[in-house]
Amino acid sequence: MAKSAEKKDATGLVVGSKVKAFLKSKGMKSSGEIVDALNFVVADALDKAVGRAKANHRSTVRAQDL
Repeated sequence: MAKSAEKKDATGLVVGSKVKAFLKSKGMKSSGEIVDALNFVVADALDKAVGRAKANHRSTVRAQDL
């Protein structure tokens, strides 16, 4: 997980049990920190999408912003 300069409040963006079930269905185990890392990845992607929407003078974040 890449550490960002600022800490994001990224708790609860992904469902841990769903992530773990997905990985298990692929025959993989999950470390205890995978859900936190994924929360930060999602928060970062959403922050960038918000920036793109604002740059285009929109208040709605669209799939294309990702």
